[in-house]
Amino acid sequence: MLRNQRVVDHIVGHLAAAGVSHIFGVDGANIEDLYDAAHFRPDITAVLAKHEFSAATMADGYSRAGAGLGVVAATSGGGALNLVPGLGESFSSRVPVLALVGQPATTMDGRGSFQDTSGRNGALDAHALFSTVSVFCRRVLDPADIVWALSAAVAAARTGGPAVLLLPKDIQQAQLPARGDPGYIERPRMVGDPQPIVRALRQTVGPVTIIAGEQVARDDARAELASLRSVLRARVACVPDAKDVAGTPGYGASSALGVTGVMGHPGVAQAVSESALCLVVGSRLTVTARAGLDEALAAVRTISIGSAPPYVACTHVHTDDLRASLRTLTHALEGSMRPNGIRVPDSVARTHLAPPQYSGPGVRYRDAMSALDEVLTEGTDVVVDAGNTGAAAIHHLPVRRGGRFLVALGMGGMGYSFGAGIGMAFGRRNTRGPTPRVVVIAGDGAFFMHGMEIHTAVHYRLPVTFVLFNNNAHAMCVTREQLYFKGAYSYNRFAPSRLGDGLRAMFPGLDAVEVHDADGLAAALRTSLHADGPFVLSVDCAADEFPPFAPFLSCTNRKDREDVAANA
Repeated sequence: MLRNQRVVDHIVGHLAAAGVSHIFGVDGANIEDLYDAAHFRPDITAVLAKHEFSAATMADGYSRAGAGLGVVAATSGGGALNLVPGLGESFSSRVPVLALVGQPATTMDGRGSFQDTSGRNGALDAHALFSTVSVFCRRVLDPADIVWALSAAVAAARTGGPAVLLLPKDIQQAQLPARGDPGYIERPRMVGDPQPIVRALRQTVGPVTIIAGEQVARDDARAELASLRSVLRARVACVPDAKDVAGTPGYGASSALGVTGVMGHPGVAQAVSESALCLVVGSRLTVTARAGLDEALAAVRTISIGSAPPYVACTHVHTDDLRASLRTLTHALEGSMRPNGIRVPDSVARTHLAPPQYSGPGVRYRDAMSALDEVLTEGTDVVVDAGNTGAAAIHHLPVRRGGRFLVALGMGGMGYSFGAGIGMAFGRRNTRGPTPRVVVIAGDGAFFMHGMEIHTAVHYRLPVTFVLFNNNAHAMCVTREQLYFKGAYSYNRFAPSRLGDGLRAMFPGLDAVEVHDADGLAAALRTSLHADGPFVLSVDCAADEFPPFAPFLSCTNRKDREDVAANA
């Protein structure tokens, strides 16, 4: 017998039918009814974060892990506003996320109520605010509208980016009439016609280079990319936030060229310049991703397939379903239809950026990444934060076979990795057998912003290893002070801290250690892989060591400094 249900009951039921298993958020008066509805759904787990930014990055990391649509919930007022930077990252990186944002009851709109964001009578306008960081935003003002609004929001998010539903408390609590709800229905996504790319490839005489991007990761089109690469006998380079999509050198993916852009490998530009055609797959090629490639791309015929055209001039085929499009493209190029003019490229050695040697105290970035590379097992997921530490990990640390490598370069918000690593750990419970370990790599600056989210990993006993590089500074800002202001002063050096000791004292049951050299790092990492729950390593390093970051390394005269200061 059909019974009436609340709007919040409809929401969690619809999400469960869509394959969502977790909702991340911070509870509060104007979102508590959603948490109440989730409590009575055995197929939905509501995860309580410590801060709404981190809850948003948990949803982002969950989505990037391939676990399904990431969902974040927040109450009104300051809680809602805290979502904005996290959703901004998902928007810029085109990550599917659904945000459910509580609001005061509609009866209080424009009447000076606490946390009024109705936009009426001088109140802050939440709809206008969230519309700037989303691909879809609706304020639900009639309970019956939740049926179409929720379906539309989920469909919009799946095209790549956050969708936001603003939910007044009285609307959440309202009853929906009994109906035979058909449940969640997957809407077909647009699949572009690859024939322009097929024709271009059949006309190509010489090597092909593929630049693979973030949509390959978002649509989990890794296997389809590998099949296309094999047919074209192409080399593959990845943009920094899609480092894991081209395979792992040494594990049968010898065609992998490395990473493009400001933290990438110089050999990529050489490979592109020597190609007859460059195929961009699922990337807009932002400045961070294409730095050093503009000249090569301008001289080589470039074609693109993906959900958004690149920032470089090229022929582009639109598709919202990259997996299906790559399968179609590969099939059109197989067997007797294989292009005759494509040649196997000469090998290009993997080249590295060469920062100045530094001999001061602490562990060197490259030595630390070598220790991580030596110890981390297959299937380990890696989440990297912003700054000098992140640049070193992107440049030096190889992807684990079967693991994901996640970095947020849409907005580059510091502290992203803590929530994202937790969201990925929850998501990986759904996608594989024994839950693999997630390794979060972050600096002390990122920790001071959102590192207390480690307590969430402690609370849920998640298999996350947090590697905190402690140089007592915002080190990338220190580097900038040295380059652009002659090191005459520093705002960006901190009073000393001992993060491992402090966290161990704060959180009973948390394993946390201080590490002072590369050997100690390797030993502690091995111990962490067998920990029951989270593990923290605080690694001494130096704020004065230059990272592998091309704009800094090319800063040799005043003009370079001015250009880099404007663009880095």
